[in-house]
Amino acid sequence: MHEMGVVLELVQIAVECARANKAEKVTKLVLQIGEASAVIPEAVRVCYPAAVENTLLEGSELEIEILPANAVCVKCGKVFNLAKEKFYCPSCRSRLWDLLGGKDVLIKEIEVKGVA
Repeated sequence: MHEMGVVLELVQIAVECARANKAEKVTKLVLQIGEASAVIPEAVRVCYPAAVENTLLEGSELEIEILPANAVCVKCGKVFNLAKEKFYCPSCRSRLWDLLGGKDVLIKEIEVKGVA
């Protein structure tokens, strides 16, 4: 499960950010995970408690937002959701498309308390 490595890296980034801002504790971490990323949101949820143990994030809430995997059809220019349309353009049924977004894993928000 590669998600543990991803979560550990995100936790490290959040800890560094919290420390740089002199926060005592992180109370909430909001992640954005793209539908086209190789990261499975449920696996992230499972890994999170172990990844935050003994860090400023221990006991924090994890919120995950899903970023849609949108593409544009090369043939007709239609913008569509890859997952919903099963990788076919809904207008012309072409399988030739360019990915517009939904491949990233991002930290959207770090909520802290006790900023000095």
